[in-house]
Amino acid sequence: MNRKTFHVTSLGCAKNTVDTDSMAQLLERSGYKAVSAPQQASVLIVNTCGFIGPAREESYSALLNLAESKRPGQLLIAAGCLTQRYGVEVAHKVQGVDGILGTRRWMDIVQVVRHLRQNSQHSTSPGLRPEPLFHLPEAPTIGTDENGTLRASVAGGSAYLKIADGCRRPCAFCAIPLIKGTTVSRPLETLIEDARRLRDVGVRELVLIAQDTTDYGHDLGIQDGLATLLEKMTAAVPDIDWIRIMYAFPGYVTDRLIGVMSSHAQILPYLDIPLQHGDPATLTRMRRPANIEWVHKTIAKMRSMLPKLAIRSTFIVGYPGETDNEFQTLLDFVEEMRFDRVGAFQFSLEEGTASEELGDPIPAIVKEERYQRLMELQQPISLQINQSYVGQTLDVLIEGEKSGIAIGRSYRDAPEIDGMVFVEGKAEIGSIIPVKISGAMTYDLTGIPEQ
Repeated sequence: MNRKTFHVTSLGCAKNTVDTDSMAQLLERSGYKAVSAPQQASVLIVNTCGFIGPAREESYSALLNLAESKRPGQLLIAAGCLTQRYGVEVAHKVQGVDGILGTRRWMDIVQVVRHLRQNSQHSTSPGLRPEPLFHLPEAPTIGTDENGTLRASVAGGSAYLKIADGCRRPCAFCAIPLIKGTTVSRPLETLIEDARRLRDVGVRELVLIAQDTTDYGHDLGIQDGLATLLEKMTAAVPDIDWIRIMYAFPGYVTDRLIGVMSSHAQILPYLDIPLQHGDPATLTRMRRPANIEWVHKTIAKMRSMLPKLAIRSTFIVGYPGETDNEFQTLLDFVEEMRFDRVGAFQFSLEEGTASEELGDPIPAIVKEERYQRLMELQQPISLQINQSYVGQTLDVLIEGEKSGIAIGRSYRDAPEIDGMVFVEGKAEIGSIIPVKISGAMTYDLTGIPEQ
C-alpha cells in the first residue's frame, strides 16, 4: 500500500464539498494521490456533516464502515462539522479513528497527517486502543490561512465557489453558528482570482455559495457586498456564461441586488431563498424574519424586473408550537407564491440552539404527514410551471449522457437539488446548447436540440 495515497468521503452540503476539495488540493500538493477505493488508500478521510440528526447518523455510519475494514498502516481521520461539535463523542463511538479535525481548520489536514505518521504510538500500542489526535483549535475566524487553495468544487462545466463561511444570523433551530462561527467573507480580489482560475479550466457556470450569500462583505465593511461582488465578477470574467446565487436571506435581497441581477445577462434569473415558513407566529419562534409582506413585495418586484425568474425555497414542518392553523397558513402561502422549486425538512431538535428550550413536542407521525402534504401540494404547481415551458427554447448545460440521451440543466435548475433536462441525442459534456422543450414532468423537462 502506497503511503502517499488518500481516499476522502464527503458528506453534507455543497459548502462541505468545497472544503473536501480544498483538503484534497493540499494533500496532492504535498505529494499524495487520490484513489477511488478505500482499501488502496493509506489515509482515509470522512468530511462529516453534523447539521441535523439524520446527517449525523450518516456520518457515523460512514466512519464506522471504514473503521471496521481499516487495515494496519491505514489512518482514519474524521473531519468536518460533526467533529467540530462532537469530537469527543466521535472518538468514543468510532473505535479506530486516528485523527479528529474540525471544520474550522480544514487547511491543517497535511499537518495532521504528518503528525500522525511521525507519532507511531497512535497505531502501534499493543493491546490498547490508541488515543486519537484532536486538532480542534478555537480559531477566531474561518477562511483564513487558505494556503492558496482554490475554494471551489468543480463538476463538469459547473463549479461551486465559496464566497464566505460561518453565519451571524440568530435562527433558533440552526446549529451552524455553533459549528462554523460568525460570518467571515473571503476578500474580493481572492474571489475574482478564483473565478478567473475556474474560467481558465473551462467552467461555464459559477454557483456562489455561503451560509448566507446576502451577508457577503458585512465583516469587510462593504455595503451591499453581494451586489458589489457580482458587479466586479461579471466585469472580470465576462466569458463565464452563468453565475448562480444560492442561499439568500429574507430581508436582505436589496433593490441594488435585484438591479444588478436584471442588468447582467451572466447572472441567472434564479434565486434560492430559504424562507423556512409562511406563518408569522412560527417564524417569530424560529427567530427568522417574519415580515411576510416583505416577501410578497420583494418577489413581486423581482418577477417584474426579471420576467423569467425561477425561485427555490425551503421550509421546515413540525417546528415546536406549529399548530394546525399555522401549518395551513404555510400551505396557503406556498400555493399563493407558486415557487418553481420547494424543498422541505422535518424539524430536528439540536442541542445548544435557542429552540432547544422549546423541546420537540410534535409527534414524528404528524411531522411526516405535514411533510407529505406540503410536497404533494407543490407537485402540481411544479408540473404546471414546467408545462408552461413546452414549446420554448432553453439553453441547457450538458452534464452527462445515458442510452443516447444527453442530460443537463437549464438556468432554472441548480446542481443536485433541482430538475434535469433530458435531451434527445448526444451532446458534448460541458457544452451549453439551445434545446426546444417538448415535454414536462413534475420536476424534469424533455427536449430536442435546436438546429
